[in-house]
This record gives sequence, structure tokens and C-alpha cells, in this order.
Amino acid sequence: MRRGALLDLVLTNKEGLLGNVKLKGSLGSSDHEMVEFKILRAARRVHSKLTTLDFRRADFGLFRDLLGRVLWDKALEGRGAQESWLVFKDPLLQAQEQCIPTKRKSGKNVRRPA
Repeated sequence: MRRGALLDLVLTNKEGLLGNVKLKGSLGSSDHEMVEFKILRAARRVHSKLTTLDFRRADFGLFRDLLGRVLWDKALEGRGAQESWLVFKDPLLQAQEQCIPTKRKSGKNVRRPA
């Protein structure tokens, strides 16, 4: 934590994928803290979709611009972590949809990560 603000964020692509998220203390004299979590098996067993994000063709400049247009200080002011995430999630997913194309996975690599 830096001046009382939690700087780490754990992002997943499925609800309920992680459990037991805990802060485990700092790394030596660093102001960073370790985060421990469990990956829940039940959430992983769902078959993967046949499309995945194609980060190689992503337009990260546009992505940065779209998220930079949001006045985050005002949007997140006075909100807790859960409420802030709900406010942050919509612009993030909209920017992702505009800037990061998807690609179809095919052949023997369908089950492997992109």
C-alpha cells in the first residue's frame, strides 16, 4: 500500500475463478505487497471458446486514448473497491472490444492458450 491506497488489481476472464485473495506482507523493504490467491477448479472446467483476443493486432495507442478520456478521479471518487471496479469495468470492456480484435482458434491448438 502506498499512502493507504491499494495499487494491485487482480483481473480474471471469468466470475468466481479466484478465491481466498489475501495480502501476505511486503517484499523486503519494498512498498509492494505479495498477493496470494487460489484458482478454483470448478470455474476452470468450462470448455474454452473457439475465439480468443489477438493482442498482436491490438491498437494499444487507441486503447490508451479511450481510457485516458475518462475522468477517473471524478468517476471513482468516494467509492469502495467493488463499486470502483463496476465503474471501471464498462469503459475497459468497451475499449477492449474496439481495440483488440479476436481470432478463431483452430486445429489441435484449440485447447491451448493463445
